[in-house]
Amino acid sequence: MRLNSLALRLFFSATTWTVVILVVTGIVLSSIYRAAVERAFDRRLGVYLRTLVADVATPQENAGKFPQSLGEPLFDLPLSGWYWQVTRLDAATPEVRSSRSLWDEKLSHLADLGVSAAPGAARQGYGEGPEGQRLRIVERTIDLGEEGRYLVAVAGDAAEIDEEIRSFDGALIITFAVLAVVLLLTTTFQVRFGLAPLKRISEGLAAIRSGAAERLEGAFPVEIAPLARETNALIDANREIVTRARTHVGNLAHALKTPISVMINEAARQSNDPLAAKVREQTDIMRDQVTRHLERARLAARVAVIGTVTEVAPVVTALARTMEKIQHHRGVVIDVDPVEDARFRGERQDLEEMVGNLVDNACKWAQSRVAIAVLSEKPDPVSDRRTVRIIVDDDGPGLSPQQREQVARRGRRLDETKPGSGLGLSIVVELANLYGGGLTLGTAPIGGLRAELVLPGS
Repeated sequence: MRLNSLALRLFFSATTWTVVILVVTGIVLSSIYRAAVERAFDRRLGVYLRTLVADVATPQENAGKFPQSLGEPLFDLPLSGWYWQVTRLDAATPEVRSSRSLWDEKLSHLADLGVSAAPGAARQGYGEGPEGQRLRIVERTIDLGEEGRYLVAVAGDAAEIDEEIRSFDGALIITFAVLAVVLLLTTTFQVRFGLAPLKRISEGLAAIRSGAAERLEGAFPVEIAPLARETNALIDANREIVTRARTHVGNLAHALKTPISVMINEAARQSNDPLAAKVREQTDIMRDQVTRHLERARLAARVAVIGTVTEVAPVVTALARTMEKIQHHRGVVIDVDPVEDARFRGERQDLEEMVGNLVDNACKWAQSRVAIAVLSEKPDPVSDRRTVRIIVDDDGPGLSPQQREQVARRGRRLDETKPGSGLGLSIVVELANLYGGGLTLGTAPIGGLRAELVLPGS
């Protein structure tokens, strides 16, 4: 999942909601469990409270004979954390009786701590006991009429509650952590499975661009099936436009060349007429311009075709062998060092035209040797795009920097004794530019001119 990708957004969104839901659920469950543990603890204290209330409400002759332990030995153990206390509220000086475990300390009154309760009901809350203990206290006020009003309280060590909660929270955290990992793995699988059709479309478009396929094939989900259909329709429309453009270019070429040829022929008959000479001069310029622009239109139409890929090594090897046979009488040797997996993202005819012009030019000027090297490179490590470099060296006289600038211009020839129209390198430059590449001239290691052609690869 790359940065700023759809998969990463879906994963982070699902992860965020998963964490939020698990945290909130954990807090709610912990609160519910705490309340349940407190209720169970309060019921336990309530049993002891009712026993004390029953003893307080016994006839006068039995008053003061409270059981000390209430069936729980901790009430006899000093400062054990389990205490009971009975306080008479209507006496001039409050009478307090308590368990042996309370020693000479007293329990806090929940009413003084702000804990409220319904009339006749018991209060439950937390208070501080001897030596700073945190206690869970249950107390109740009893009105026996003439026999007095009493506040009966029973307290237990709240550490038991806290221990139960900690144990539950630990188990809850482990359970939810495992659940979170499982949910995140499930989310990852769902994101990858859900976005797999988009990946197929991306791979299909890359295959079309590289020439391995012509259309997006296969069944797609209903949500993205229209995208696949429209993409295929766009590819078909592109091919149709290119075909129509080629036809129009051919028709225009025939329509213009015929009138120009007629004008040239008519002017040639009037050899002594200055006007005819001027007409011939201008019609030659017109023919050259028409040929140039029609050629550019033809090349642009061919470059616009999507998915055309050409193997470079067979083309370069075939051209080298052909040119070597042509230059056999001069003894020119052509060395070829091609890369077998180099592929040009364009038409074979264009590659043959560009490389053919470069090799032909090198053979014309070479003394005895021409070297051709083909390289397939990946300029950007992040991108999957590749480039093809075709290097043509000769051992001829070479060119100065000023001469290199001139030879790439259309129709410029530095030596009229050599055959040619002066259009070769300019055609290479125009074709390379149309494909997004370029041609650079330099000095070859073997002494002559180096022509380096860079083209888009696949």
